[in-house]
Amino acid sequence: MSRIHAFTDDALGDHDTVALVDLLERGEVSSPELVDAAIARIDAVDPQLGAVAHRDWERARSEARAPRSGFFSGIPTLVKDNSDVAGMPTRQGCDAFVAGPAHADGDFAAMYRATGMLVLGKSQLSEFGFSAVAEHPRIGPVRNPWDLDRTAGASSSGAAALVASGALPIAHANDGGGSIRIPASVNGLVGFKPTRDRIAQDKMNRDMPVRIVADGVVTRSVRDTAAFLREAEKVHRNLKLPRSATSSGRDDVA
Repeated sequence: MSRIHAFTDDALGDHDTVALVDLLERGEVSSPELVDAAIARIDAVDPQLGAVAHRDWERARSEARAPRSGFFSGIPTLVKDNSDVAGMPTRQGCDAFVAGPAHADGDFAAMYRATGMLVLGKSQLSEFGFSAVAEHPRIGPVRNPWDLDRTAGASSSGAAALVASGALPIAHANDGGGSIRIPASVNGLVGFKPTRDRIAQDKMNRDMPVRIVADGVVTRSVRDTAAFLREAEKVHRNLKLPRSATSSGRDDVA
């Protein structure tokens, strides 16, 4: 077994997202420190993982120095490369076309960033999310940090590989037939597919003839996933659904 990880004695440490939020609030770490640590960790492990689809390091560093709001203000993350982020290409894990930068955030990214998340770039997926493994014909497979001879799973594999390796505390994922749940399972993470329409979705997913896709995150702790659902609901509230069990207050995820 060939295992790699990015955990080291830097601003990220071995903390989960909620713990990092607490450190930020107490002034023990800063957003620029977290962003620099995440970038260094990704650069250290991604040559072996193949998990990053697009890097926007300098913009992330600039945004980290600017005032932000939201519970997750300053937390570094990636968005899966099938969801639009303004200024970044959306390649859908595919080499069949050249993608220009998106003109605006998609509905998911707009909601995600409104919670305070700081997007460093895009994570790799299987082509158009169709396969249960991400094995790109040009750049090769997304590998599992627990064993580089094994796959990191379904189409949210790039996100899962980076969170499991410790390069990021949390990352966007989405799931039609298991693309949150499969990579969470094989990488030892928490992966929860929310109820349809609970989380803001891009138009492409809303327009599918069979609406099976839901957006969410992969994390290393249950309380991180619960906190994400709570904060997402503060930004995007579907009045046709009852409030989630995590939405009443911060103590729910302590």
